[in-house]
Amino acid sequence: MSKNFSNNFLLRKLHQITGIVPLGIFFGVHMFTNAKAMNGDKVFNDAVADIHHLPFLIFIETFGIFLPLLYHSVYGMMISAEARVNTNYNYGRNWLYIFQRVTGAFLFIFLLFHLLHFRWGFFGNFGLTQIAVAGNAEKAFTIVSADFKVLWVLIFYVLGVAATAWHLAYGLFLFAVDWGIVIGEKAQSLLLKGVAAVGVGLFAIGTNAAFSFVRPCGLLPGFMCEQKVEKVEKVNESKRF
Repeated sequence: MSKNFSNNFLLRKLHQITGIVPLGIFFGVHMFTNAKAMNGDKVFNDAVADIHHLPFLIFIETFGIFLPLLYHSVYGMMISAEARVNTNYNYGRNWLYIFQRVTGAFLFIFLLFHLLHFRWGFFGNFGLTQIAVAGNAEKAFTIVSADFKVLWVLIFYVLGVAATAWHLAYGLFLFAVDWGIVIGEKAQSLLLKGVAAVGVGLFAIGTNAAFSFVRPCGLLPGFMCEQKVEKVEKVNESKRF
């Protein structure tokens, strides 16, 4: 019976949509916001405050992110439980299919930890900060920075960024193919290369953002970040007096 349920056409299409839309928005907003940590704590805190000031935020989070992601995760686990090697795919595509399922399972754990800790302040007894980022925008950078200075947390988040970038990028490919948007072997091959580039780009942005909480400008040279300029301006201003 579960097999018939998991193969339901409408439910599978809804699963694809809820993966592209909420996961894409959730990841995109986070990467855009976290990347601002490159420019220092004030810039990042202001970006978090802007999110907190959105009207109807609780409804946006609940119906635009949390519930769609919950459906996508639960239904995805049902599909993964029945996963079989598809003989219609070549060897490489079968490995991509398997890895999509593996990253999906990891993301369920990663996103659950992320939301419980940073959104609601859980896991403070495990050596992490006990204050949630939500509702404490003025302390956001300090909270995240303290956690990311714990090595296993930083590694876990880099792996989470990698899994999310992959899952979203390949999900875009599957969405375009399954919905008949991209047809033909050559076109699909080009699309696969394109989404791979998108995935690598998102991984690079997200990884640098994570490291920006433990060192200025993350993994990039300092001249690429505003906080270096701000320091120079402050020195120049002090010389005037």
